[in-house]
Order: sequence, then C-alpha cells, then structure tokens
Amino acid sequence: MMQSIVVYCGSNFGTNPVYAQTAYALGNELATRKINVIYGGGNMGLMGRVADGSLENSGTVTGIIPNFLAKLEKAQKTLTELHFVDTMHERKAKMVSLSDGVIALPGGYGTFDELFEILTWAQLKIFHGPVGILNVNGYYDLLLLQLDKMVEEGFLHIQYRELLLVSDNAVDLLNKMQLYAENNPENKTADKSL
Repeated sequence: MMQSIVVYCGSNFGTNPVYAQTAYALGNELATRKINVIYGGGNMGLMGRVADGSLENSGTVTGIIPNFLAKLEKAQKTLTELHFVDTMHERKAKMVSLSDGVIALPGGYGTFDELFEILTWAQLKIFHGPVGILNVNGYYDLLLLQLDKMVEEGFLHIQYRELLLVSDNAVDLLNKMQLYAENNPENKTADKSL
C-alpha cells in the first residue's frame, strides 16, 4: 500500500477555479486513504490547497522547501513536518526519497521540470513507484499528444510512454496508481543514492 505520495503543482491558482477545487479534493482523498502528502512546502496557489485539503480532513503533510524559497513562497507553518533544504536539487531528491508515488497537478515550469525528471528516473529504474497526472480541465492534453508524437517518431519507447498514468479525477488516478504499485513488487521509494 502506498503510504506517501509527492504532489507536484503550481504555486499559482490558474485562471479556472476547477484547479484549486481539484487540488483540495486530491488532498482530501489522500487524507481519506491515510496517504501522507509530500509537497514543496509553500502555502500559495495549488500547493497550499493540496495541503489544506489533507490537513483539514485529518491527513498528514510533509513539506520540503529550500531556504531561499521559504521567503518568497511563504512556507506553510501548520504542516505535520516541514524540512528546509539548501537547493532545488536537494528538495526534489528528498521529496522523492520519501515517497511511494508521484502525482502532478497543473503547474508551470517547475511542475513540468519535476514531472519529466521523475519520468526519466522511472525510465532509468531509479524510481519504481507510479507516476500520474491529474489532467484537470484538459490541462495536459497537448502534452499527452506530444508524448504520443515522441513514440511515433521513435524518440520514446512505448513502455516508457506507459509509465505515465492519467486521469481527470483523484479517485480514479489513485486507484490506477495503487494497482500499478501492487503489480510492481519492486515498487519502493527512490534510489537513496540520489
């Protein structure tokens, strides 16, 4: 059973209220399933809504934030655990080392950076957990088409394309991730050498 999931998402709310609603609902669903949320530690945008969704429903949340970002993003102070690190690389490695899976909500450059890094780690068998995206409001539709184009043009093998689990709702995505974890017994956290 998955005990902790990293959530990558924006520190903005986006233009459509459905993004914040979905972020909160994901936090709530993770709390219901007693899965610890691991995220970037900020209280702004979707990041804050995921944390609120878990904490306001008796869940646990672990934040990991670089010292320089703690000043810019305002670290969430009411978390179960809050870790301060020195660099973005240290933040990403620490988040994943504590997790059994990864979910990406809508976000900007940082979210895409984190998503593609973890997919690369999964392809290289450094990370063995499920990786999913919540494709809220069709946010990732064009990205999914690009991944299919990468397969079509011979730059991505189909088995690596299939590493990315996709759904437009939290319950379905978490069910897919749980099934993936059950069918992949090597599913442990990231390689500790990261």
